[in-house]
Amino acid sequence: MALTDLAYGVYERRLARSLDPAKLPRHVGVILDGNRRWARSAGFEPSTGHERGAAKIVEFLGWCDDAGVKLVTLWMLSTDNLARPADEIEALVTIIERAVDSIADTRRWRVHLVGAPDVLPASLYRTLKDASDRTADIDGMLVNVAVGYGGREEIADAVRSLLAEHSEAGTSLADLSEQLSVEHISAHLYTRGQPDPDLVIRTSGEQRLSGFLMWQSAHSEFYFCEAMWPDFRRVDFLRALRAYEQRERRFGG
Repeated sequence: MALTDLAYGVYERRLARSLDPAKLPRHVGVILDGNRRWARSAGFEPSTGHERGAAKIVEFLGWCDDAGVKLVTLWMLSTDNLARPADEIEALVTIIERAVDSIADTRRWRVHLVGAPDVLPASLYRTLKDASDRTADIDGMLVNVAVGYGGREEIADAVRSLLAEHSEAGTSLADLSEQLSVEHISAHLYTRGQPDPDLVIRTSGEQRLSGFLMWQSAHSEFYFCEAMWPDFRRVDFLRALRAYEQRERRFGG
């Protein structure tokens, strides 16, 4: 073992021991960014970067589970990504299908789709639905797989669903405008019934959310990591948890 690896191992264990389980996040959202740039910097095709990134997911979920996280939301495919060249999307869909199967095959975590099913290729939706069905009985960490997801689209879908519900009930627009609240819209989001993310992590050095959980992240803490997603290590995750633990959460105050 190289001296640097040994030093990192010691540092990682010390960092893990220093964390207070009572102060760690319940819900962690992750923007798995940098796969394509990682591949480009190494002279590989984009699909290789996506494959390396997908191979990291089960390992990462294990770190979350070990830390006591109850809910993880992984942004794996945005609605904007669907506009990429057809050959890249075809390869990416296959990689996502394998990654979701791998999560379900562990029999450790429940899988839940967060996104718009109607924009997804049929095979991908079937894989997601099957993974959700196969893991529905598992009493473990919940894993939201955000595929075909866009924050603006989610809010628009929530409003459409809310309007349809009240239209069927015979509520007039005037009455609805009087009654409408934040809770009404929250009840129609893809993540309805779930706690909002306490911590949102984005890899690759980009310092923006790009529409990820726009509604739900109003009071989240953010952690931006320089590492590309394929290079994201447990020590990087522990640093994110430490940063979260050290912040004084004001919830907009």
